[in-house]
Amino acid sequence: MPTLRNSRTVRIEWGDCDPAGIIYYPNYFAIFDACTTALFERALGMTKIKFLKAYDFAGYPLVDTDARFLKPTRFGDDVDIETSIAFKTSSFEVKHFLRKDGELAVEGVETRVWVVREAGGIKSHPIPDEVRRKFEL
Repeated sequence: MPTLRNSRTVRIEWGDCDPAGIIYYPNYFAIFDACTTALFERALGMTKIKFLKAYDFAGYPLVDTDARFLKPTRFGDDVDIETSIAFKTSSFEVKHFLRKDGELAVEGVETRVWVVREAGGIKSHPIPDEVRRKFEL
């Protein structure tokens, strides 16, 4: 079944870049993290702080990530990122496609886990059916 996608436009800022004016690669992961949150906020219809409380969970930490860097982005570039999600039982895969001038520049994949607080820490927990349904088209 197809799931909701979200698109955002982000401007590459001076602070995102190395001295050559090219984005410093770890900053793509910060952009992807913000895109994951934007997708959840769109699907659930509330801000992250509100959905953390509404679903009584501790978040969705990153447990694996990968990226392919195909084309550099620079200070002042406006890039478009399309984000989609595929759910498993307590984890999910998020895909990000970052385009510059319509061309794929970076492809990123994250694996995240839905976690709840437990005495002494956190543990994985099944993603609520209500959350999954809000991503269905």
